[in-house]
Amino acid sequence: MDIAYIPSPSTGVIHLGPIPLRGYAFCIIIGVFVAVWLGNKRWIARGGKPGTVADIAVWAVPFGLVGGRLYHVITDYQLYFGEGRNWVDAFKIWEGGLGIWGAIALGAVGAWIGCRLRGIPLPAWADALAPGIALAQACGRWGNWFNQELYGRATDLPWAVEISAGPNRDAGTYHPTFLYESLWCVGVAFLVIWADRRFKLGHGRAFALYVAAYCVGRGWIEYMRVDEAHHILGVRLNVWTSIVVFVLAVIYFVLSAKLRPGREEVVEPDVSGGDGKDKTGAKAKDKAETKAEDKADGTAESGSEAGPKDSLPTRAPRADATVREGAVKADLRKPAVDAEAPEADKA
Repeated sequence: MDIAYIPSPSTGVIHLGPIPLRGYAFCIIIGVFVAVWLGNKRWIARGGKPGTVADIAVWAVPFGLVGGRLYHVITDYQLYFGEGRNWVDAFKIWEGGLGIWGAIALGAVGAWIGCRLRGIPLPAWADALAPGIALAQACGRWGNWFNQELYGRATDLPWAVEISAGPNRDAGTYHPTFLYESLWCVGVAFLVIWADRRFKLGHGRAFALYVAAYCVGRGWIEYMRVDEAHHILGVRLNVWTSIVVFVLAVIYFVLSAKLRPGREEVVEPDVSGGDGKDKTGAKAKDKAETKAEDKADGTAESGSEAGPKDSLPTRAPRADATVREGAVKADLRKPAVDAEAPEADKA
């Protein structure tokens, strides 16, 4: 009896002449674009400037790819350095194998560098990007479908995924764990967007909520997978990682809410054309100096009318104008004195 199932592509790559177009790479690229697009909209809504999210992503994305690959290679080293394996395969990222834990960790380092160059707080940028990252993961998981990897236990459910025979896999229908995680990530993205609007999350709490919510889903989905993995006390390594990261995210969320409640009032300073320097303080300083000079000039003018010549201000143009003004006033008074003189003679 035939059952319904999700068919898998016969190949994960299409050749456009000599150029290979790989489905896994396309899913990653689409995810990056979605994350930057949504992150940019949320950043502008928080008071940031257009393009800032993309500028920092230039740092975060390469770091994240390297971190994700490193985590995968380190935790599954037997796939690349075991007997009969070729260590060069560790660099073939298009064949799959990115650990989200390493991608987020090292990607955060790249984002920190970018934020430092722009003079903006990393937690605020992470909050704006959090739901976009979840959607990027939802897109990226379909790369596993193209590569027919990371599926779950055998099942005859209507939404089972068909897997063809290949190296280290048997033909059959299995739980589409890539689909489960993709849908879960979409749900996480909407959860973060809703909670951020409802509770005005700030100072990294929206990002912490994304991390905690993702870990909950990753924990139960990981139990369903049948691919080779390291175990600690009979539990898959990624399940332990999910537990530890979940606890850390919750602790950060709670402490941040107590120590820094509310949301950042200013997420991005007034930055000049790309030199990375904050001009807000400089403008305020210039304005204060201008007011001080105007006040000093006014005091000097009033003092020059009543005081001696030595009290005149040191600025030559002002001094000359004051002297000329005094001379004009003296000339205006002189005719009045001359006009009174004949009356005095008559008296």
